[in-house]
Amino acid sequence: MSHESGDLWVFGYGSLMWRPGFPFIDRFPARLAGYHRALCIYSHVHRGTPERPGLVLGLDRGGACKGVAFRVPGPEVEETIAYLRAREQATSVYLERHLPVRLANGEQVTALTYVADRRHPQYAGILPREALLAIVRQGVGQSGPNPEYVLNTYEHLMALDVHDATLAWLAAQLH
Repeated sequence: MSHESGDLWVFGYGSLMWRPGFPFIDRFPARLAGYHRALCIYSHVHRGTPERPGLVLGLDRGGACKGVAFRVPGPEVEETIAYLRAREQATSVYLERHLPVRLANGEQVTALTYVADRRHPQYAGILPREALLAIVRQGVGQSGPNPEYVLNTYEHLMALDVHDATLAWLAAQLH
């Protein structure tokens, strides 16, 4: 969880990459083994509503995920964790975990991250691309339109030189 100085590492794989919302002193490309990025969470708050859900990313079992690791300074750790819990746990669809991630420089750190809870009713699992597109197009929530979320995430992944075939297909359809 923490660096020797009391700092906290946070692993972002979706909107945290481009809108962390917390102070950090370092930001590195990073890789998490054992989970992959997937549009597998029905959003009832940030990018949709219970009546018209959107879809957001979750870390689902298997594979690996490239994202961003942020180092939060010790004095900001408690406030950052409280912020992340309020943001990521609005409907308790994610499980908070401290998992090993490998930074681009080869260093391994333990980072706070949120993985999909497969037992939660908002867990969508694997959906066909056409279903993903239809749900994303309809979603609008407290944080804005669902297509904006998908496009921003896709653009940030491209900037990290990370190819995600599903997000690339969705981005092409949404443009």
